[in-house]
Amino acid sequence: MSASVQTSSIDLAALRREFPALSLTRDGAPVVYLDNPAGTQVSRRVIDRVRDYWTTMNANHGGLFLTSERSDAMVERARQAAAAFLNASVDEVVFGANMTTLTFAVSRAIGRQFRSGDEIVVTRLEHDANVAPWLALESLDVTVRFADIRTEDCTLDLEDLERQVNPRTRLVAVTYASNAVGTIPHVKAVSAIAHRVGALVWVDAVHYAPHGPIDVRDLDCDFLVCSGYKFFGPHVSILYGRRELLQRLAPFKVRPAPDEGPGRWETGTPNFEGIAALLGAFEYFAWLGGDARPERSAFLKALAWIQSHERALATRLIAGLAEIRGVRIYGITDPAHFAQRAPTVSLTWEPHRPEDLARWLGAHGVFTWHGDHYARVLIERLGLAGRGGTLRIGIAHYNTASEIDQALELLAGYRA
Repeated sequence: MSASVQTSSIDLAALRREFPALSLTRDGAPVVYLDNPAGTQVSRRVIDRVRDYWTTMNANHGGLFLTSERSDAMVERARQAAAAFLNASVDEVVFGANMTTLTFAVSRAIGRQFRSGDEIVVTRLEHDANVAPWLALESLDVTVRFADIRTEDCTLDLEDLERQVNPRTRLVAVTYASNAVGTIPHVKAVSAIAHRVGALVWVDAVHYAPHGPIDVRDLDCDFLVCSGYKFFGPHVSILYGRRELLQRLAPFKVRPAPDEGPGRWETGTPNFEGIAALLGAFEYFAWLGGDARPERSAFLKALAWIQSHERALATRLIAGLAEIRGVRIYGITDPAHFAQRAPTVSLTWEPHRPEDLARWLGAHGVFTWHGDHYARVLIERLGLAGRGGTLRIGIAHYNTASEIDQALELLAGYRA
């Protein structure tokens, strides 16, 4: 593995060499990954960790022999790194298959405590993985309410949220960053509103995790979920839950599973190789932060640089899109408020279909996404449900200014 880099003088070319996929070419030219909201590329550390798992510790949990002991030790190191990443305690970190599966599993356990007439509030910014699990509880005669947005900039209407939250509210579900339009709501304010009536707060941080630091203590949330494949790792998810809640709620599990700690929520045989890869992702963040150890101080340094670099690229992208006649950007476009948005830009360009724009870019080696991005409620609220959704351009920290310019030049030269 390469030596540590210092965040004050990060060599972007050296950083990009940590990602083997960035060397992929199409027709002799490097491809451009701007499809990052649907999944990021992985660093060498992730690949190395998977290889190491399969060759030196492939065994199930709890065995009294070398490979099982190594595997268990690796899982513990990964849990410690995840706890540092979230500023949580180790026993408050649960691993799962993906955010959607974890949310459905825990929502069912939470639903066991609900009574007829109880209410849940979700926002119209959400990915459906933070909507459908709560709608499923309507079968218990629970009411789901939606907090509205300001359509002009796709920001959460906190006044409407306060109107929706009432003494019957038992849970408020909110995204940390919209995967469709990039909006970063004031989650701490949402927590305060929910806790005033004794409601739990569930935060979907899947889209936020690669773009900024997460501090569950500061957010004062009760649960938070994120997924490794969004922050340069594997398809493994992480749940933070307050210790008291993880212990008090009754999970659906097999009887031999532990009755204490995270294991009571980790149903079935874990994805050990995926957890190893997750450890590799945290080690990459540590490397970027100038440390060999996956500790919080290194994570904070890395993410501070990431925020600065990505904000500059998003500013360049949004300014360039504004120069293309007819393009409409959804979300915050005022640079003075870019701290309240992730570097994820959704647009429409009438009369062109988002699918055709994505196909044009993809044919020229620039990868983007189109459609509703699983943010169905938001796309419907914006009046785009029957019009193909949006074209989504999603920046990650390994992207460059020249890649942004390439995407802009291709869009400007689009030929139907």
